[in-house]
Amino acid sequence: MDTEQFVQLLAAKGISLSPEQIQAYETYYSTLVEWNEKMNLTAITEKNEVYLKHFYDSISAAFHYDFSKPLKICDVGAGAGFPSIPLKIAFPNLHVTIVDSLNKRIGFLTHLAEALKLDHVQFIHDRAETFGQNKAHRETYDVVTARAVARLSVLSELCLPLVKVGGTFVAMKGSSAEEELHAGKKAVSVMGGKLKHSHTFTLPEEESERNILIIEKEKPTPKKYPRKPGTPNKSPIE
Repeated sequence: MDTEQFVQLLAAKGISLSPEQIQAYETYYSTLVEWNEKMNLTAITEKNEVYLKHFYDSISAAFHYDFSKPLKICDVGAGAGFPSIPLKIAFPNLHVTIVDSLNKRIGFLTHLAEALKLDHVQFIHDRAETFGQNKAHRETYDVVTARAVARLSVLSELCLPLVKVGGTFVAMKGSSAEEELHAGKKAVSVMGGKLKHSHTFTLPEEESERNILIIEKEKPTPKKYPRKPGTPNKSPIE
Protein backbone atom coordinates (compact mmCIF):
# COMPACT_ATOMS: atom_id res chain seq x y z
CA MET A 1 0.00 0.00 0.00
CA ASP A 2 1.68 3.20 -1.12
CA THR A 3 0.88 6.63 0.33
CA GLU A 4 -1.57 7.47 -2.43
CA GLN A 5 -3.53 4.24 -1.97
CA PHE A 6 -3.54 4.81 1.79
CA VAL A 7 -5.04 8.29 1.35
CA GLN A 8 -7.60 7.10 -1.23
CA LEU A 9 -8.77 4.09 0.79
CA LEU A 10 -9.25 6.24 3.89
CA ALA A 11 -11.13 8.86 1.84
CA ALA A 12 -13.43 6.07 0.61
CA LYS A 13 -14.23 5.40 4.29
CA GLY A 14 -14.99 9.08 4.91
CA ILE A 15 -11.63 9.95 6.49
CA SER A 16 -10.00 12.74 4.50
CA LEU A 17 -6.42 13.73 5.30
CA SER A 18 -4.88 17.18 4.87
CA PRO A 19 -1.39 17.58 3.34
CA GLU A 20 -0.07 18.17 6.89
CA GLN A 21 -1.60 14.89 8.09
CA ILE A 22 -0.19 13.00 5.09
CA GLN A 23 3.23 14.45 5.90
CA ALA A 24 2.84 13.38 9.54
CA TYR A 25 2.51 9.73 8.47
CA GLU A 26 5.65 10.13 6.34
CA THR A 27 7.51 11.54 9.37
CA TYR A 28 6.14 8.71 11.53
CA TYR A 29 7.44 6.14 9.05
CA SER A 30 10.94 7.65 8.74
CA THR A 31 11.23 8.07 12.54
CA LEU A 32 10.07 4.48 13.13
CA VAL A 33 12.65 3.06 10.69
CA GLU A 34 15.44 5.25 12.10
CA TRP A 35 14.77 4.22 15.70
CA ASN A 36 14.18 0.60 14.75
CA GLU A 37 17.88 0.33 13.89
CA LYS A 38 18.71 1.10 17.55
CA MET A 39 15.93 -0.89 19.26
CA ASN A 40 13.35 -3.49 18.32
CA LEU A 41 10.10 -1.63 17.61
CA THR A 42 8.73 -3.60 14.67
CA ALA A 43 9.66 -6.49 12.38
CA ILE A 44 7.85 -4.66 9.57
CA THR A 45 10.01 -1.91 8.05
CA GLU A 46 9.23 -1.91 4.30
CA LYS A 47 7.25 1.28 3.60
CA ASN A 48 4.23 -0.25 1.82
CA GLU A 49 3.95 -2.85 4.60
CA VAL A 50 4.12 -0.25 7.39
CA TYR A 51 1.39 1.78 5.72
CA LEU A 52 -0.83 -1.29 5.33
CA LYS A 53 -0.14 -3.37 8.45
CA HIS A 54 0.48 -0.58 10.94
CA PHE A 55 -1.07 2.71 9.77
CA TYR A 56 -4.14 1.53 7.84
CA ASP A 57 -4.72 -1.39 10.19
CA SER A 58 -4.65 0.96 13.21
CA ILE A 59 -7.09 3.42 11.65
CA SER A 60 -9.47 0.58 10.72
CA ALA A 61 -10.86 0.86 14.27
CA ALA A 62 -12.43 4.15 13.12
CA PHE A 63 -14.43 2.35 10.42
CA HIS A 64 -16.55 0.90 13.23
CA TYR A 65 -16.29 3.47 16.03
CA ASP A 66 -16.56 7.26 15.89
CA PHE A 67 -13.22 8.80 16.91
CA SER A 68 -14.05 12.28 15.58
CA LYS A 69 -15.13 13.61 19.01
CA PRO A 70 -12.60 14.88 21.63
CA LEU A 71 -12.46 11.52 23.38
CA LYS A 72 -10.11 10.63 26.19
CA ILE A 73 -8.49 7.39 25.06
CA CYS A 74 -5.95 5.03 26.58
CA ASP A 75 -3.87 2.61 24.52
CA VAL A 76 -2.59 -0.37 26.49
CA GLY A 77 0.73 -1.88 25.37
CA ALA A 78 0.94 0.29 22.26
CA GLY A 79 4.56 -0.59 21.51
CA ALA A 80 5.57 1.74 18.68
CA GLY A 81 2.28 3.66 19.03
CA PHE A 82 -0.28 1.39 17.38
CA PRO A 83 -3.21 1.95 17.08
CA SER A 84 -3.44 5.26 18.97
CA ILE A 85 -0.85 7.44 17.18
CA PRO A 86 -2.14 6.75 13.64
CA LEU A 87 -5.64 7.46 15.04
CA LYS A 88 -4.43 10.67 16.72
CA ILE A 89 -2.95 11.94 13.43
CA ALA A 90 -6.24 11.24 11.62
CA PHE A 91 -8.37 12.62 14.48
CA PRO A 92 -6.44 15.46 16.18
CA ASN A 93 -9.27 15.98 18.73
CA LEU A 94 -8.28 12.84 20.61
CA HIS A 95 -6.62 13.04 24.03
CA VAL A 96 -4.27 10.05 24.08
CA THR A 97 -2.58 8.23 26.96
CA ILE A 98 -0.28 5.32 26.14
CA VAL A 99 0.86 2.95 28.85
CA ASP A 100 3.75 0.61 28.07
CA SER A 101 5.97 -1.53 30.29
CA LEU A 102 9.19 -0.84 28.36
CA ASN A 103 10.85 2.50 29.05
CA LYS A 104 12.80 2.44 25.76
CA ARG A 105 9.51 2.48 23.85
CA ILE A 106 8.30 5.40 25.96
CA GLY A 107 11.49 7.22 24.89
CA PHE A 108 10.68 6.56 21.24
CA LEU A 109 7.07 7.73 21.63
CA THR A 110 8.14 10.92 23.41
CA HIS A 111 10.55 11.70 20.57
CA LEU A 112 7.89 10.83 17.98
CA ALA A 113 5.30 13.12 19.58
CA GLU A 114 7.78 16.00 19.45
CA ALA A 115 8.64 15.27 15.80
CA LEU A 116 4.93 15.18 14.92
CA LYS A 117 4.11 18.19 17.16
CA LEU A 118 1.27 16.27 18.79
CA ASP A 119 -0.68 17.87 21.62
CA HIS A 120 -2.82 16.15 24.27
CA VAL A 121 -0.66 13.02 24.39
CA GLN A 122 1.02 11.44 27.41
CA PHE A 123 3.18 8.35 27.70
CA ILE A 124 3.37 6.41 30.93
CA HIS A 125 5.92 3.74 31.80
CA ASP A 126 3.99 1.16 33.82
CA ARG A 127 2.62 -2.37 33.82
CA ALA A 128 -1.04 -2.43 32.75
CA GLU A 129 -1.96 -4.32 35.94
CA THR A 130 -0.52 -1.58 38.19
CA PHE A 131 -1.84 1.21 35.99
CA GLY A 132 -5.37 -0.21 36.18
CA GLN A 133 -5.29 0.20 39.98
CA ASN A 134 -4.11 3.84 39.75
CA LYS A 135 -7.01 5.99 41.00
CA ALA A 136 -6.00 8.87 38.72
CA HIS A 137 -6.64 6.67 35.67
CA ARG A 138 -9.00 3.88 36.75
CA GLU A 139 -12.45 4.15 35.11
CA THR A 140 -11.66 7.58 33.62
CA TYR A 141 -11.34 6.84 29.87
CA ASP A 142 -14.04 7.13 27.20
CA VAL A 143 -12.25 4.52 25.10
CA VAL A 144 -9.48 2.01 25.78
CA THR A 145 -7.81 0.35 22.80
CA ALA A 146 -5.42 -2.55 22.40
CA ARG A 147 -4.04 -4.23 19.32
CA ALA A 148 -2.49 -7.69 19.37
CA VAL A 149 -1.39 -7.45 23.01
CA ALA A 150 -2.87 -10.61 24.58
CA ARG A 151 -5.84 -12.92 24.20
CA LEU A 152 -9.20 -11.42 25.14
CA SER A 153 -9.56 -13.24 28.48
CA VAL A 154 -6.34 -11.52 29.63
CA LEU A 155 -6.83 -8.27 27.75
CA SER A 156 -10.23 -7.60 29.33
CA GLU A 157 -8.64 -7.59 32.78
CA LEU A 158 -5.95 -5.15 31.63
CA CYS A 159 -8.22 -2.77 29.73
CA LEU A 160 -11.77 -2.72 31.11
CA PRO A 161 -10.76 -1.41 34.59
CA LEU A 162 -9.59 1.77 32.80
CA VAL A 163 -12.85 2.32 30.90
CA LYS A 164 -15.42 4.56 32.56
CA VAL A 165 -18.94 3.18 32.98
CA GLY A 166 -20.70 4.00 29.71
CA GLY A 167 -17.35 3.96 27.86
CA THR A 168 -16.01 1.49 25.33
CA PHE A 169 -13.20 -1.03 25.02
CA VAL A 170 -12.14 -1.44 21.37
CA ALA A 171 -10.17 -4.67 20.95
CA MET A 172 -8.42 -5.18 17.61
CA LYS A 173 -7.99 -8.83 16.78
CA GLY A 174 -6.89 -11.17 14.01
CA SER A 175 -8.53 -14.37 12.80
CA SER A 176 -8.77 -15.96 16.27
CA ALA A 177 -11.36 -13.42 17.47
CA GLU A 178 -14.35 -15.79 17.60
CA GLU A 179 -12.42 -18.39 19.60
CA GLU A 180 -11.09 -15.65 21.94
CA LEU A 181 -14.59 -14.22 22.40
CA HIS A 182 -15.87 -17.62 23.44
CA ALA A 183 -13.01 -18.14 25.92
CA GLY A 184 -13.09 -14.53 27.16
CA LYS A 185 -16.84 -14.13 27.65
CA LYS A 186 -16.65 -14.62 31.41
CA ALA A 187 -13.70 -12.21 31.84
CA VAL A 188 -15.51 -9.49 29.87
CA SER A 189 -18.61 -9.90 32.06
CA VAL A 190 -16.68 -10.01 35.37
CA MET A 191 -14.92 -6.74 34.41
CA GLY A 192 -18.28 -5.06 33.82
CA GLY A 193 -18.28 -5.25 30.03
CA LYS A 194 -20.64 -6.55 27.39
CA LEU A 195 -19.91 -7.23 23.71
CA LYS A 196 -22.03 -4.87 21.60
CA HIS A 197 -20.63 -5.44 18.12
CA SER A 198 -18.08 -7.62 16.38
CA HIS A 199 -16.94 -6.46 12.94
CA THR A 200 -14.98 -8.70 10.58
CA PHE A 201 -13.16 -7.48 7.48
CA THR A 202 -10.09 -8.31 5.42
CA LEU A 203 -7.03 -6.11 5.22
CA PRO A 204 -6.61 -4.85 1.63
CA GLU A 205 -3.96 -6.45 -0.61
CA GLU A 206 -2.91 -9.30 1.68
CA GLU A 207 -6.53 -10.31 2.48
CA SER A 208 -5.86 -11.34 6.08
CA GLU A 209 -8.78 -11.39 8.50
CA ARG A 210 -9.24 -8.60 11.03
CA ASN A 211 -11.85 -8.20 13.77
CA ILE A 212 -12.88 -5.10 15.70
CA LEU A 213 -14.65 -5.95 18.96
CA ILE A 214 -16.73 -3.16 20.48
CA ILE A 215 -17.24 -3.89 24.20
CA GLU A 216 -19.28 -1.47 26.30
CA LYS A 217 -18.66 -0.96 30.02
CA GLU A 218 -22.00 -1.41 31.74
CA LYS A 219 -20.97 -1.55 35.38
CA PRO A 220 -17.89 -0.79 37.54
CA THR A 221 -15.04 -3.29 37.63
CA PRO A 222 -14.66 -5.03 41.03
CA LYS A 223 -11.81 -3.40 43.01
CA LYS A 224 -9.64 -6.52 43.07
CA TYR A 225 -9.08 -6.32 39.30
CA PRO A 226 -6.65 -6.09 37.66
CA ARG A 227 -4.71 -8.55 39.79
CA LYS A 228 -0.95 -8.35 40.43
CA PRO A 229 1.45 -8.10 37.45
CA GLY A 230 1.72 -11.40 35.62
CA THR A 231 -1.33 -12.99 37.28
CA PRO A 232 -3.88 -12.28 34.50
CA ASN A 233 -1.61 -14.00 32.00
CA LYS A 234 -0.83 -16.97 34.25
CA SER A 235 -4.40 -17.47 35.50
CA PRO A 236 -6.86 -15.92 33.04
CA ILE A 237 -10.54 -15.76 33.98
CA GLU A 238 -12.14 -18.36 31.75
